[in-house]
Amino acid sequence: MGGCNYSTNNFLVLFNMVYNFYCSKTVVHLGMAALGSVWLTACSSLLKDHDISQDSRSRVQKAVDSVRTALEKDLGNSVPSLNLYVQTPTQAIFTSSVPAGATPFTENTNFRFASNTKTFTSTALLKMHQDGWLDFKAKIADNIPGTNISYVPNTAEWDFPFKNEITIEQLMQHSAGVYDVDNDPVPGFNGLSYTAYVQNADPDHQFTTEEMVLQLAKNKLSYFAPTTDYHYSNTGYSILGYIIARVYSLKSGGIKTYENYLQDHIVGPGTKVPLALRFPVRADDTVLPAPRAEGVERTPDGKTIVFGNYNMSAQIAEGNGYGTPAALNTFIRKLMRGEHVLTPETVKLMQTDVNLKSGNQYALGCFFTPNLGFGHNGERCGTLSLAMYDPTTGVSVVAFITLVDNSNVTNDENSTFYKSFNAIYGAAYGGRAALGYPGRP
Repeated sequence: MGGCNYSTNNFLVLFNMVYNFYCSKTVVHLGMAALGSVWLTACSSLLKDHDISQDSRSRVQKAVDSVRTALEKDLGNSVPSLNLYVQTPTQAIFTSSVPAGATPFTENTNFRFASNTKTFTSTALLKMHQDGWLDFKAKIADNIPGTNISYVPNTAEWDFPFKNEITIEQLMQHSAGVYDVDNDPVPGFNGLSYTAYVQNADPDHQFTTEEMVLQLAKNKLSYFAPTTDYHYSNTGYSILGYIIARVYSLKSGGIKTYENYLQDHIVGPGTKVPLALRFPVRADDTVLPAPRAEGVERTPDGKTIVFGNYNMSAQIAEGNGYGTPAALNTFIRKLMRGEHVLTPETVKLMQTDVNLKSGNQYALGCFFTPNLGFGHNGERCGTLSLAMYDPTTGVSVVAFITLVDNSNVTNDENSTFYKSFNAIYGAAYGGRAALGYPGRP
């Protein structure tokens, strides 16, 4: 089993290329959607057992099939699967496109949804803010409300650049300038990121936020001063996961983890909207349960890696989530409608336009894409995914492909990685268009 680190930097470059393309066209749309959309209420319940016409299902299946087969032709190689869950105000449809002879996935197939986890992290922080447990506008060096304990330790190991100026909100927006030791090279690790180097040497290593932050402090690593620019940072979200665990531990009077809070307050059996989603934090919690979708990665040196069980302890709060397309769809749909744990007012905070000098439109753990709405995407272990809700039409989509093709990587649209990444958007837009909703702009 190989590592998940081959394509991460390519993902960030191409993610920003696609993301900035859409955002540059839709700054006004973002503000209007966040502040002026009327939440659809009629016919809004989950329609798992709704009578779906065979024609609708066939049209969605044909749209997803066409994207997968076109990608196969473009790559000159097979595409293991392309999958879409689409829900409108009147119907919910799941389709799985696979090569002839392969078994399609179902809406209850588990897959790693990677950086879609960041929306859960933001939801957790805003729920804590809503409950008065923290202030998301506070600096991370400030004290947790009602205590004399700071959000992060005031120790030499945590003395990284600009720490005393950074706020929780800036970390959520990727505007804090925190260097990403999960994606970018760190001095002393042979040109690799810290997490890639360590996990390659020891696949069972138990990662901690403290050891990753220590690299920032030791090497004085930073991208820029807070709010002066935008740079996507997994490490910034790792720090947010640490804050969630630290605040929850204080509130509960015992040691709690990031996943403990999510299970107890966001998605677990006792929560408002129980969902079978997991966010493993231990190095030995590696099993992706059946039925499961195993991602495939093609490397520049011609190798093919199939990912099964995997140590996700380096990705806590930024990319460690997994679950089913049905459950992820329910989460993003109900969250963005103000029907989950966040009030409609707090959801509007989450969707706020950032308006940085850099032109960044990344809000609080989510972003806006024309004709798809609010949500996130992700890449991890040979799987690319997307989860979005469009408040204008009431349509939600979850798309994922079990292929990350790095056989010919460039920083433009000719990249095999970009073509794999673009396919999840093609499926999402194609499925919407098949049901009579606006597709790709």
